[in-house]
Amino acid sequence: MLHVAVVGSGPSGVYAAQSLVQQDQVPGVRVDVLDRLPCPYGLVRYGVAPDHEKIKSLQSSLRTVLEHERVRFLGAVEIGPGALPPARLLGLYHAVVYCVGAAADRRLGVPGEELPGSHSATEFVSWYSAHPDVLTDGFEQDGFVRGVESAVVIGVGNVAVDVARILARGVAELLPTDMPDAALGVLAGSRVREVHMVGRRGPSQARFTTKELRELGSLPDTEVLVDPAELALDPAYVDPSGLPAASRRNVEVLRGWAERPGRGLPRRIRLRFFLRPVALTAGATGRVAGVRFERTLPDGRGGVAGSGRYEEIPAQLALRSVGYRGVPLDGLPFDPERGTVPHAAGRVLRDGAPSPGEYVAGWIKRGPTGVIGTNRPCAKETVRSLLDDAPALVRKELPADPLAGLRAAGLRPVEWPGWLAIERAEAELGRSLGRGVVKIPDWAGLRRAAQGAGQ
Repeated sequence: MLHVAVVGSGPSGVYAAQSLVQQDQVPGVRVDVLDRLPCPYGLVRYGVAPDHEKIKSLQSSLRTVLEHERVRFLGAVEIGPGALPPARLLGLYHAVVYCVGAAADRRLGVPGEELPGSHSATEFVSWYSAHPDVLTDGFEQDGFVRGVESAVVIGVGNVAVDVARILARGVAELLPTDMPDAALGVLAGSRVREVHMVGRRGPSQARFTTKELRELGSLPDTEVLVDPAELALDPAYVDPSGLPAASRRNVEVLRGWAERPGRGLPRRIRLRFFLRPVALTAGATGRVAGVRFERTLPDGRGGVAGSGRYEEIPAQLALRSVGYRGVPLDGLPFDPERGTVPHAAGRVLRDGAPSPGEYVAGWIKRGPTGVIGTNRPCAKETVRSLLDDAPALVRKELPADPLAGLRAAGLRPVEWPGWLAIERAEAELGRSLGRGVVKIPDWAGLRRAAQGAGQ
């Protein structure tokens, strides 16, 4: 019987597990889904904005897979440096599928990027999503928005839209979400009145989806401002007929906002285009006081070129949202240029040859592209390769139960009952605060909750 470990319990990992147990090419496959965190669902739990309940409801379908009789969730299992080496993990299973995403943020590479008040959007998202590493890394001490009246979000993708929206939302709209209480308290006291979302290229090249974009225009007491002269720098804005449908819809939404007079509402979201960050500037306290940009212009080849004209946007908070990058996992090959593990149809390549029993899926396989649904065909391709290799893989003799091997390595996996205990504890926490479910934001709290199931 084929026994497979899937490393990562986000959509990519769960889709891989689903493909393995639902196929009939190799009957009876068993799958252990491992995660570094004691909680499943990956970015659906820790990356989707708390006010996006419809997307977060995807957890229900992922849950169905993890409750399958031949799938086992094992949380709090870390693979890599200082933890369980990939070679030792492979010794416990016939095959291992790595679905570890792209954990690093791309950097701007400009002076002042290390100033207090400068963060990646992912750090901000992790803070308001209760990722337990946030407390460990000390970001909560900053509070992000304390003393902030103006914020700059660098990037024009969906993550940038998410953080701009959260910065502009009122506490009444966030109260029904599962946002941790400390973050909610900080945002309740927020004095942010101006949010600038800035892209280095034009509106026709923005990466946000129209649905996300339109949400900005529906926020209470908030107006969206767009400079029509800035939009007109984009030739495709003047005539959007040749654009793909999604980009054309974005342009039409922006056109409507540009033509609408300002209403003088308490909060403003300003969408800016053709501005490239060149430096973050400091104030008297040594914190971020502004972001300096160079005006860019279309270069006629789909890119932009600097114009030599500059402007500075005053801000006490700068959040970069310019993409992600995979990080090396000690013990696996890595392509530093692509930020991915070298592979052929999901088979890990070592020195150009497939490594028996090692596979990848998701962003660590293809790079940080696509939406949640893109992970399904990606995982299926990898599983097809694994199943084709299965006749050779099952010849390897394994320990009776890999869980015993994980424990022998010093790990204390959180099994599914432990996760259910965390869910109950979060529901109880919410009731005690007069709210719905509220996430537990720290490692110690999650471990205590899991122990409620005897783990």
